[in-house]
Parts: sequence; structure tokens; C-alpha cells
Amino acid sequence: MTTEAAARRTDTPPRPRRRRGIQQTRGYRAFQVANGIVLTLVVVVTLYPFVNIVARSMSNEAYIIAGQVNLVPRGFTLDTYQLVMSDSLFWTNYRNTVFYTVTATLISITLTTCYAYVLSKKHLKGRGALVGIAVFTMFFTGGLIPNYVLVTSLGLKNSVWAIALPNAISVFNLLVMKAFFESLPTDLEEAAAVDGLNTYGILLRIVLPLSKAIVATMVLFYAVAFWNSWFAAFLYLDQQELWPVTVYLRNLIAGATGAENVGSITEANEVQAEATLKAVTIVLTTLPILLVYPFVQRYFVRGIMLGAVKG
Repeated sequence: MTTEAAARRTDTPPRPRRRRGIQQTRGYRAFQVANGIVLTLVVVVTLYPFVNIVARSMSNEAYIIAGQVNLVPRGFTLDTYQLVMSDSLFWTNYRNTVFYTVTATLISITLTTCYAYVLSKKHLKGRGALVGIAVFTMFFTGGLIPNYVLVTSLGLKNSVWAIALPNAISVFNLLVMKAFFESLPTDLEEAAAVDGLNTYGILLRIVLPLSKAIVATMVLFYAVAFWNSWFAAFLYLDQQELWPVTVYLRNLIAGATGAENVGSITEANEVQAEATLKAVTIVLTTLPILLVYPFVQRYFVRGIMLGAVKG
């Protein structure tokens, strides 16, 4: 190649790269607008009940009974918050809820992860039978009375194990984690095995660091389920000091108010605070989950295989 030809080739401007992606056609723009409208409506429908409950919790009972409370508090007052937060039974049940949720979630995520990792191995003998046993429990259960007899005969009644162990593994969460583990490249595990890691080392040092997103998702699912659960505690726990706050709320909604000093305060003020009391308890019960969720949300959109070997 001559010097003149080389100079001519150097002076030639580079060809503009063609943009890849979805073309902004009229139909696609219409879809974006419709999608935005639908998602906005979903957000509004989702937030409206909670905002209404918050407004009711800060409103005077007379405005609530008259149906004048919508999204803005009327007759603003925090007396009911002080009433509920001064009840020792409420805080005892609240503390129980935190303990039950943390303990049961740790047990559930440990068992689910181990079971799902085992089922993800296609060379495992009896794998089909183990999957079938798990799926069978999704459609058939022993029933309420046999479960109660079993929990009582095992001595689990009036303990945290009555809440944590019978519902330790959700089959839906198990199948989701199993499918995720199957999607991981086997080359990573084979390379770790060549380096001398055993099965537990591969799970702890290779698989779990790549599975933060799915583990965080399952932790959130289990934590929300155990936090909101009340029927198991209502069935297996006989003492008020052992109840979670959801049973406290259930009794409040059912009319059996658990606050010790509600009667004296309402009589002194000559105001029935039942509706406001229920709203305040609902707000205080759901608040921790709302505060924890944003910290787990980031794992839903994070790349799962960043830094791993791509096949």
C-alpha cells in the first residue's frame, strides 16, 4: 500500500454505527403511553387504601363515622397513637412478631436453599421422586385437625417452633430457587470442584454469592408471609404474652380489644375510638415491612451473573 493510499484511507471518516434497539414507531409510542397510564392507575389503586388508613389513624372519630375522611386527616389528633403505644401488651406482641419473623425466615431460607440446590442436580438419583413429593404437598394437605394433633403431640405448642416448622418450606419458593440454580453455568462448579472444594464449599463460596438476588427475594417473601401470619399463632399459642401483633390486631378488629387502658381513656373523653384504634394498629403493624422493602428492592434489578464466567 502506497503512502498516498494510506493517507486517503486515514482521512476517510468512520461510518456511523447503526443504532440497535426498538424503533420508535407510532404503535410503540402508543404502547408506551398506554403502559404508563395503566401502571399509574395500578399505583393509585394500590396506594389509596393505605393513604386512607393513615388519614383515618390521625383523624377524629366523629369525622370517620360521618364518612368525611378520605386522603386528608380531619380533626387531626395523635391521641390514639399514644393510647396504643402506651399499651404494654401491644409492645410485647410486637416484640414477639419480630422474633418469630426473624427465626422462621432464617429456618425457611436455609431449608429452601439446601433443598432447591439438591433438586437442581439432574444427576441426583431419586430427583424425580423428591420433586414429586414437594409438588404433591401443594395440592394435598393433612388437614387442620391432623396438623393440630401433630404439632401438639410433638410438644411444639406455645413455642416459636409451632409457627416456624410447619410452614418452613414454601413449594412455590422452592421451585423458583430450583429453576434459578439450574440456570447457573455448571462450569463454575466444575472448576471449583477441580480446585478442591466439596459440595458445601461450592454452595457457600460459589453458588450463594451469585444468588444474592434470588435469596433476597425469597427472604422478603418469607418475611412478609410470617409477619402477616396470624392463624397459626391463633391456633397454637394459648397465652396472650406469646401472641404476635397480628393476633392483637385480629382481636381488635373482631371487637375483642386487647388494649388495657382503652376503656378508661374513652370513657374519660366520652368518645368511641374503635375505628381510629384499628387504623393506628394497622399502620404500626405494616410500617416495618414498608421500611425494609426498599433495601431489598435493589436486588430485584441487579445483574445476577456480574463477574462470573460467561459461557
